[in-house]
Amino acid sequence: MPDIQFSTLPDVQRPLLEKFYRAHRSPMRAKGEAQMWVARRSEIVGGLCLKPFTDGHWLTGLFVAPAERGRGVAAGLIAAALTSVEGKVWLFCEPELSRFYQRIGFVEAQDLPQELATRLARYRQTKGLISLVRSAD
Repeated sequence: MPDIQFSTLPDVQRPLLEKFYRAHRSPMRAKGEAQMWVARRSEIVGGLCLKPFTDGHWLTGLFVAPAERGRGVAAGLIAAALTSVEGKVWLFCEPELSRFYQRIGFVEAQDLPQELATRLARYRQTKGLISLVRSAD
């Protein structure tokens, strides 16, 4: 993966990540005060957002272009992004993705900040999501 670069995306370039998500018909969005991270070759091939939260961050919007999957882009992007934060990092995912996240240090979350717990309960009304956490320290 030496030709892939991982970096933060300045807020003024947020539309580039939104365009990437839309181009792949992804439901992901780059919104709020989240720190945006991208994986690039000559163009964006992956992205994620880290939203500041109680004692840590919430990882959302992880999406890798289908042609780049299975090449370590998601793991590299997460590793790069987590070097910039302290505390815990929470995420919600489909159960079939838990093994991927566990390989890179996430474990099932037993306790969530109240706002995330409420959000997860709302999401679970229509999706079978689980919550995971990793200490970024």
